[in-house]
Amino acid sequence: MTNGTSGEPDDPVQPRRGRPGSKAEFRAQVQATRADLERQVQARKAQLDATNERIEARTGRNLILAILIGVGAGALLLISLIFIKQLFLVFGIGIAAFASFELTQAFRSAGRFVPRIPTIVAAVAIAPAAYYFHAGGQLVSLSAGILLVWVWRLIEEAARPAKVGRAQLVRDLGSSALVQLYVVLLASFAMLLLAEDRGEWWVLAFIILVVAVDTGAYASGLSFGKHPMAPTISPKKTWEGFAGAAVTSVVAGILLSLFMIERPWWFGIVFGIVILLSATLGDLAESLIKRDLGIKDMSSWLPGHGGFLDRLDSILPSAAVTYALFLIFG
Repeated sequence: MTNGTSGEPDDPVQPRRGRPGSKAEFRAQVQATRADLERQVQARKAQLDATNERIEARTGRNLILAILIGVGAGALLLISLIFIKQLFLVFGIGIAAFASFELTQAFRSAGRFVPRIPTIVAAVAIAPAAYYFHAGGQLVSLSAGILLVWVWRLIEEAARPAKVGRAQLVRDLGSSALVQLYVVLLASFAMLLLAEDRGEWWVLAFIILVVAVDTGAYASGLSFGKHPMAPTISPKKTWEGFAGAAVTSVVAGILLSLFMIERPWWFGIVFGIVILLSATLGDLAESLIKRDLGIKDMSSWLPGHGGFLDRLDSILPSAAVTYALFLIFG
């Protein structure tokens, strides 16, 4: 074909091609973008790690792991209490057994020979005894558990070629009884409460309230904490944290009283204050035991939390006082 204007033949149609080097430039741009994204991710990760290190240095716990483990435990708790409350019995047996074993190991590391096998057997036995046979089953199981642990320890001592002194033996027997009274007995009050009509909602309510106390103290203490509450027992616990816990416990107590356990609003104030005191005293009591034994955490089984007993320190006494409130106002 010819060009109608000039009479010259038209240029043949050429395929469209990119400019030389455009593919190489595109690859370079992609690599530069990827490198920039990687730098941003690394910078964000470094900031997150630095923030977490500051929080861990201030509070003594890994916040991210603590949250993840807390969410997982909370999900199991909700499923067991809301759908089939007998599942919480299994959940409670496992927790009590682990906590009893932790305290037993802590005592043994300090030179107090608390028998492990009978201690765990007693912790496992008291939960169904309290749930199915109520206060009578609780009392019989507790007495049998203490007797079993003491007899076991005395038989162990009789079989030892090298005897310990009388003072050491008395300390061993006292520590063995303390595990039963502190962990096993207090945990069994949750089983007594669970066995009552709508008791599962009371169990859920007091656990939520303990979490509210812990969260309020944690957030307020982290932000405003300056004045230690008990520096020789728990240096990181402050009066500012206690004030924050008081606010959250009362607010949560009122809401739980109205919408979960169907009690008047004023009972929520009583509920909140009682759990505030029991949770705080429970935390201080466990800190005192750990300080006496010379340890920071009961174990490292729960990263970010320490051990099971480190998470139960506020819950154990709160179970007992909540059962008392149920008997009085229920």
